[in-house]
Amino acid sequence: MVESDDQLMPSAGGHDPKHRGRHFGLGFKVEKGWGRLPEGWTFHEAIAVAVDPEDRVFAFNRGDHPIIVFDRDGTFLASWGEGIFTRPHAATAGSDGTLWLTDCGDHTIRRFTGEGELLLTIGEPGNPSPQHSGAPFSGVTDIAISTTSEHLFVSDGYANSRVHKLDLEGRVVASWGSPGTDPACCNIPHNIACDRNGLVYVA
Repeated sequence: MVESDDQLMPSAGGHDPKHRGRHFGLGFKVEKGWGRLPEGWTFHEAIAVAVDPEDRVFAFNRGDHPIIVFDRDGTFLASWGEGIFTRPHAATAGSDGTLWLTDCGDHTIRRFTGEGELLLTIGEPGNPSPQHSGAPFSGVTDIAISTTSEHLFVSDGYANSRVHKLDLEGRVVASWGSPGTDPACCNIPHNIACDRNGLVYVA
């Protein structure tokens, strides 16, 4: 885990050796030993982390326990999601404390409570749309929640080169993108985020 440190900005003269291994410019440093797992447990490809309004930390991974929950100090609280996911890929926490979890292996996005109750499944598990058809989803990769409107933005993804705008019930409002390098084109849109001004960033 990381903690804030406002003194980690590198100087103009170059990297300070005592800061080696820190995240320059982000104001954070590594907190070694954070995240104490139960005996015999390991992370296997922990590919996403989300933090809810209660400061619970959700580690989404591809091991036997897909969601592992910690408090802010790294104490293990719970796990859930066993037997649900095919290939976990991304996690986003909403302001209401729900989690939106992306599964690129079965081409779905699922919404859960922080305790693991399934609220919504977007997409048909195991049934992708035709590659680069533009229809959701085919290798969906990430989801972002707009802070200025009640919409979701989805990067889709490994086999679709598409971005979708959805309402909170998962209905498609708009889509854009196609394979290529021209404006509004995508090649494997892998992550997505929204800022407070309503702009959408696609990586």
